[in-house]
Amino acid sequence: MTVLQLVKTGVGARWALRQMRELVRLGIHVHVAMPGGAMVEQYQAAGVTVHVANFDFPVRAPWRVPALSRTLVDLVDAIQPNLIHSHFVGTTLTMRAALGRHHHVARVFQVPGPLHLEQRFYRTMELASAGSADYWIGSCEWTCDAYRRTGISAERVFLSYYGTDVADMRGDSPDRNPNRFRLSPDSKVVGLVAYMYAPKLHLGQRRGLKGHEDLIDALDICRREVPDLVGVFVGGAWNGAHWYEDRVVAYGKRRDALRNVFLGTQHDIAALYAALDVAVCPSHSENVGAAVESLLCGVPTIASRVGGLPDLVKHDQTGWLVPPRNPPALAAAILDALRDQSKAKRLACNGQKLAAEIFDVRKTASQVATIYERILSARTVAHRQGRLAPFTATGAA
Repeated sequence: MTVLQLVKTGVGARWALRQMRELVRLGIHVHVAMPGGAMVEQYQAAGVTVHVANFDFPVRAPWRVPALSRTLVDLVDAIQPNLIHSHFVGTTLTMRAALGRHHHVARVFQVPGPLHLEQRFYRTMELASAGSADYWIGSCEWTCDAYRRTGISAERVFLSYYGTDVADMRGDSPDRNPNRFRLSPDSKVVGLVAYMYAPKLHLGQRRGLKGHEDLIDALDICRREVPDLVGVFVGGAWNGAHWYEDRVVAYGKRRDALRNVFLGTQHDIAALYAALDVAVCPSHSENVGAAVESLLCGVPTIASRVGGLPDLVKHDQTGWLVPPRNPPALAAAILDALRDQSKAKRLACNGQKLAAEIFDVRKTASQVATIYERILSARTVAHRQGRLAPFTATGAA
């Protein structure tokens, strides 16, 4: 089987690289079209054939669509894939514009996050571009349900999480230093590990997607009871939004210049998690996010009740769930985790087991390979019978 994958970045989306590496190990011939960048050599080392091309939909330059479409059609003709697998909304729109609604090659959109589905306009635009060649892999239950609610047949929607290298996130390094952020022997450390996504003003957002400001406000509330509480923020600006990073840092420093610590982009993530008493994922929209990493590292985890986070963070079973954009509720959960350490440890242990069970990339990649086979088998039967499965979607949810 030959599969052409479409990604829009050459410096991020490591989840796509991990999955493709495992698909190669399963005997699938994997090609990827991606912009040039630092990760090109990593894809090649994984056995993936790389085609340097950026097929992200040119929203600000729509006149480029015809030329971009011709380039993609030429690439598909040259590779002759059995299936095309897109990982972003932008690459999916380009793929469909280039190949039409009813191309003979099956197309899969593995949805990395639910944000566009939460907005009626963008959800409708994506669905309007789809046709009989299209299938979806939701990477959380919420996403799968959202597509089914639009009227898409359940036979076209599959579930598979983006997996990770479970062993690498266990946090078992002998060099761990749990006191690396302590300002005093009695202090507690609450951390958020996430890039800083600037607010999308056209969507009415005033705070960033990952909830950094919400955690800063929650920590301010918690310090009324736990004065020596340290907030650690790991992750820099996403997509060059340094103005927003500066704004968040300034906001945090105004609230508490000593005990709100901003580390920028870091790479030794397992060791950083080992230094936290509690990890927080206060996102406004999310797939499963950093909760996978924190729980694999055995860190008590609090998350917003949005998107795919409840698939892993189950309230009072594997962690705490709180409403999004609600610093008081977030503060209450943080204080509960800090007060009852035996409960926190128990929930983290449960979460670690669940995360290892459902997010092992070897398992998730095998699921994706099985999905490929099911799609291709169904289309073969449909072609033999002179029909294709009907496609309908309303755009409503």
